[in-house]
Parts: sequence; structure tokens; C-alpha cells
Amino acid sequence: QVQLVESGGGLVQAGTSLRLSCEASDVLFKLYTIGWFRRAPGREREFVAGIGQKGDITDYVDSVKDRFTISRDNDKATVYLQMNRLKPEDTAMYYCAKGRSRYMLRPSHDANDYQNWGQGTQVTVSS
Repeated sequence: QVQLVESGGGLVQAGTSLRLSCEASDVLFKLYTIGWFRRAPGREREFVAGIGQKGDITDYVDSVKDRFTISRDNDKATVYLQMNRLKPEDTAMYYCAKGRSRYMLRPSHDANDYQNWGQGTQVTVSS
């Protein structure tokens, strides 16, 4: 079972940047699409960004396009989420997860299509 561990969250001011990391425990990580999700208090879990196995296919929720960039380094078994121009509405717990199927070539926005969720990393953006 691949285990995922998120890191890099913190308390920052609006307009600044953070880079989240999602590190996998198993080299088989490279066979799967990885997704980043977030959950803010009182809100549903939301897809943020996803990246295909080779890193050449990415997708984002509209609210983060042009601000966030997802990437992966399969040699390091790590996926990154570079978050720029952060806004207070980005405040949430951020989670990464592995696609259930190796054949998910394009990242799904449905959390049910993912498994092996990490414990999350908190991002708080002050205004």
C-alpha cells in the first residue's frame, strides 16, 4: 500500500506563496495519477489539481488556474503544489491522494476516484 505524506503548509499573508509536497512511500507511486484536494471548514472537499503519471497531463479547478502549479518528480516519489498569489479563500486543509486505477490518465475531479489519502497539511492565508 502506497502511503502519502503531505507537508509544506503554514500561515501566510495574502499574496504570498507556499509549496506543498506529497511524498509517497513506494516507487509504484509513479504509476498513478495524483490529486490534491482541500477542505475548508463548513465546506465540501474540493478538487484542486491533479497530475498524470508522467506529469504531462494536469488539471486544475478554475479558482486556482494561473496561480497554482502541480508537478511531480517520480525519482523522488513526490508531487508538488506550488501556490502563488494566495488568497484568504485558499485557507483549508490540503490533502493528496492516489488514483484508484492505473488507467486514470486524466485527473478526475471526483474524490471517490482516489485512495490512500494523506493526513493533510493546513494552509491558512490571512488578509
